[in-house]
Amino acid sequence: MKKYLSLVSALCFASVLHAQQSTSTDALRYTQRDLNGTARFKAMSGAFGALGGDLSSLQVNPAGSALFNYNTAAFSLYLTNKKNKSSYLGTNSSDNYSGLDFGQMGAAFVFNNSNTESAWKKFVIGVNYENTTNFNNDIYSRGVSNNSMTNYFLDFANHGNNGQPVPLDYVQLKPNESVRDLYQYLGGLPNGFDYQQAFLGYNAFLLEPTTNNDYVSNVPAGQFLQNNFISSSGFNGKLSANFSTQIGERFYVGTNLNLHFTDYTQLNSLYEERLNYNNEAIREIAFQNELYTYGNGFSFNIGALAKVTENLRLGLSYESPTWYKLNDELTQVLRTNHFVGAGERDPFIIENVNPNTINIYKSHKIQTPSIYTGSIAYIFGQSGLISFDYTRKDYSKTKFKPEDAFAYQNSELKNLLSSTNEFRVGAEYRIKQVSIRGGYRFEESPYKDSKIIGDLNSFSGGIGYDFGGSRLDLAYVHSARPYDVTFLSSGMSDAARVKTTDNNISLTYSLNF
Repeated sequence: MKKYLSLVSALCFASVLHAQQSTSTDALRYTQRDLNGTARFKAMSGAFGALGGDLSSLQVNPAGSALFNYNTAAFSLYLTNKKNKSSYLGTNSSDNYSGLDFGQMGAAFVFNNSNTESAWKKFVIGVNYENTTNFNNDIYSRGVSNNSMTNYFLDFANHGNNGQPVPLDYVQLKPNESVRDLYQYLGGLPNGFDYQQAFLGYNAFLLEPTTNNDYVSNVPAGQFLQNNFISSSGFNGKLSANFSTQIGERFYVGTNLNLHFTDYTQLNSLYEERLNYNNEAIREIAFQNELYTYGNGFSFNIGALAKVTENLRLGLSYESPTWYKLNDELTQVLRTNHFVGAGERDPFIIENVNPNTINIYKSHKIQTPSIYTGSIAYIFGQSGLISFDYTRKDYSKTKFKPEDAFAYQNSELKNLLSSTNEFRVGAEYRIKQVSIRGGYRFEESPYKDSKIIGDLNSFSGGIGYDFGGSRLDLAYVHSARPYDVTFLSSGMSDAARVKTTDNNISLTYSLNF
């Protein structure tokens, strides 16, 4: 029998461990990064592991700050335009996002050793903040499917009770019991999210119980026009405290201690209309989910850089996993328009199943994979340089924690994800005070099946002017990546193929002091 929630539960607390069946997509949100940083760093596609001398180079190789000769500060702004082209079951659509964002701010302080006989020539203390990922984006997809979203609710209703149908007693309202009361109660149970989905579908008249104690769909087979809109906002940010030193004339080592911050909101609105409708039960369905995730994490870097000759430099660095602690909040609303009989004054009724509840889930953790980077650069005196970075990351090492509670999800991550290679190449040519820059970045898909998320290709360019004690840099980055967007986490096999093209302009002012 059902029992009403305690006062704590009535204040919208749910004790389940994960929201919306945490997936590989959720995990990758915290493991993949945009090419962000100073304009000089971005113009050369981030190929700075063997170069140093730039505040954003610290995210690749923390030894790079030891190449500063003066105290340095920098501040960066980004202008972003994202264009999304979507193809869903043969129908093409598009949407875009534009916005101005703060991107980077930091400073490095150089302390020279006055003892010229010492092997320790100087040490540098730096601090730098960067938005490593910009989540602001709008994606719209539409098309005609033979697969109704009703199957999403049907799947939970028939399998949400540890693989068995959810008991009818858990989805039917009792006398004087509100939608909010029962929805909140279900959220406090083991498998609470699954029960809640079954409850929504049943009370919106999408599901019908059978004598076999399972459920069938109230929606006959047919064709369904579906519109899916995803609006996301927020960021991943990283604050780094850097320590580095120069040993002798040619060797540099350094380390970072990093604090990570995340704030992510996703509004997913899915609308479905039955085509060739002929007074057959459900005509329209609208399902809205808003997920809010916030939290913080920690990681560290170590790195070394060597001047093999006056012109040739080599770099090697390691970044530990990031250990995130995250919190999820979820709200849901389901609305249906269904036929109730030609004899009625209004033959259609809109059922609005709105629990008016924020599901607040227990904190959980994500461990991202470690990152290894090898770098080489060649300096052509005062006229220019060319640099190359190679990065290796094993995405299959990504883990949800506690591991016993996320055994299924972690098994999925291990089976779906793989190791990736990333290549970055950059070049700079100087003409007196003017620097002209360009770069290219390639990153493999983190999935074994690259159809889920494709490879990333990115081109960049920029220009800078040195005023003597300060510098102004401008960069343009163009990147593109295709990926699949599944409308709901269960019961719908069709996915939209989306290609996101990101055009980013960055402006950085840096100052020596």
